Amino acid sequence: MKIAVPTRGTNVDEHFGQCEYYTIFSINDKQTIEKSEILPSPQECGCKSNIAGVLRQMDVTILLAGNMGEGAVNVLQHHGIQVYRGCSGNVNEVTALFLKGVIADSGETCHSHEEGHQCNH
Repeated sequence: MKIAVPTRGTNVDEHFGQCEYYTIFSINDKQTIEKSEILPSPQECGCKSNIAGVLRQMDVTILLAGNMGEGAVNVLQHHGIQVYRGCSGNVNEVTALFLKGVIADSGETCHSHEEGHQCNH
């Protein structure tokens, strides 16, 4: 399994489409992080870029995000990537919490590019 996390510094970026880069975590059969890699972010908004296709080609099936617009959610889901919105904090810690089953999708979409939401766990 592979999990992508929009990242700024070492934290989950508050807005998917404006992140510095994506941290891609490879998860082993024991549900622990095996390795991580960095994928540069396209310079355009996430819902208008080809990032969903690129992530899918990398075998990403889950995206843990701060928040994003409905267009980005739809594009990612169309590519078979399950989205969990409302995450914040260190990307390694958030991913570990997800693997423990304590993170759920907030269900909220971004109506303003300044909005951010806390992780729903």
